[in-house]
Amino acid sequence: MLTGSSVALVTPMRADGAVDPEAWLRLLDFQLQAGTTAVVVGGTTGESATLTDGELRQLVEAAVGHLRGRMLVIAGAGTSSTATTVERVRWLGELGVDGLLIVTPAYVKPTQEGLYLHYAAAASVSRVPVVLYNVPGRTAVDMLPATVARLALLPRIVAIKEAVPGAERVRELLAVSPAFTVLSGDDATAREAVLAGARGVISVTANVAPRPLRLMLEAALTGDAAAAARLDAPLARLHADLFVEGNPIPVKWALHRMGMIDTGIRLPLTPLAAFAQPVVAEAMRVAGLLPAVGAN
Repeated sequence: MLTGSSVALVTPMRADGAVDPEAWLRLLDFQLQAGTTAVVVGGTTGESATLTDGELRQLVEAAVGHLRGRMLVIAGAGTSSTATTVERVRWLGELGVDGLLIVTPAYVKPTQEGLYLHYAAAASVSRVPVVLYNVPGRTAVDMLPATVARLALLPRIVAIKEAVPGAERVRELLAVSPAFTVLSGDDATAREAVLAGARGVISVTANVAPRPLRLMLEAALTGDAAAAARLDAPLARLHADLFVEGNPIPVKWALHRMGMIDTGIRLPLTPLAAFAQPVVAEAMRVAGLLPAVGAN
């Protein structure tokens, strides 16, 4: 289901913080035209921690209705509570989505058995495929390959977004569950992850450079390491500098510079700091998203 470049899409907001429905459709069309495989709605890059259930429903329904099957729609369903995650899985599965992305519970630091039971409970009520999401740098818990292998045996669980950087974790996951779909959750090492056997990426960089990222991954998926490296080189600074402050602060600023969205972002996130703006702008120029300094 998920191969190539998928995007963890930002939630566009007006300057007052209200969700911007017109900009949302604009972002969806940008991804559709670039050939992106899937869009993740209301994930952590989409400021899931500050979205209400009503806003998440609005975003999902708009995406499903607008795309009409032309691009996969994956909804973010994870919370730090198993009960509320199960509740979200139930109602999101009724909205016509193609799958659900469930992040490991943040802050509570469950055991590996707790992680297994959390995901098993969610998968048991899901009408649609479930993608696991492991991002220990933000959640303070690392779901280990042995736990993933157990979960991969459950019927609804089809893939994992693995944000441990590098290729070694990909190899470990495939060693214990060879047929399971592994997706990179780390743009900076997505190329090497795919060359090691991952099937694609769920990307932050794809918010601003969806077509170049798709082309790079297509090369990597065919095993053309040289072409993938060449295509990835202009994106390398974006991969790094879109995290110069907490995600999605830099990528929302970049999309605003591109004229795609307004400036809105919700506390406790703040607009991109003045010192970081030229850093992100230069990364955008290197990637060909902004004109070179001094160009007419």
